[in-house]
Amino acid sequence: MNKKWAVKRLTINLTTGEAEKLEKYCSANGRPATDVIRELIRTLST
Repeated sequence: MNKKWAVKRLTINLTTGEAEKLEKYCSANGRPATDVIRELIRTLST
């Protein structure tokens, strides 16, 4: 595991629909879910 990213590990619970939507998006765009979720978190305003 790349230690650069080993800062905090999260476990999230998704509905079946949410999980399917994420999987479809990742497949269509050739990206891993981790990258997609990180990108979405970075867009959050604080």
